[in-house]
Amino acid sequence: MNYYIECWKKYVEFSGRARRKEYWMFVLFNLIASIVAGVIDGLLGTRMIGSLYSLAVLLPGLAVCARRLHDTDRSGWWMLIALIPLVGWIVLLVFMCLDSTPGENRFGANPKGS
Repeated sequence: MNYYIECWKKYVEFSGRARRKEYWMFVLFNLIASIVAGVIDGLLGTRMIGSLYSLAVLLPGLAVCARRLHDTDRSGWWMLIALIPLVGWIVLLVFMCLDSTPGENRFGANPKGS
């Protein structure tokens, strides 16, 4: 839960690095929250709660994705590869699963060391 809260604290911080655990915990909690919002929307017969949650989580999601890419020594612009149908998402998934660049890279110190 701390990783999820940490991503919200860094709401639009696109600089720095994010560990795999921080990224994947954020994804997991977003998935759970989206399912809960969908259930509530289904009970109420609306789409408002899910839509508002998706809008609220857009910038933190992009920011943690950029920081995760930085951790593998890639620019945050690599997120755009997801626009390539199927292959882009697979490449981005592989990047998100890769281990950190050891030591310091051009985006900062290794978050595993701190």
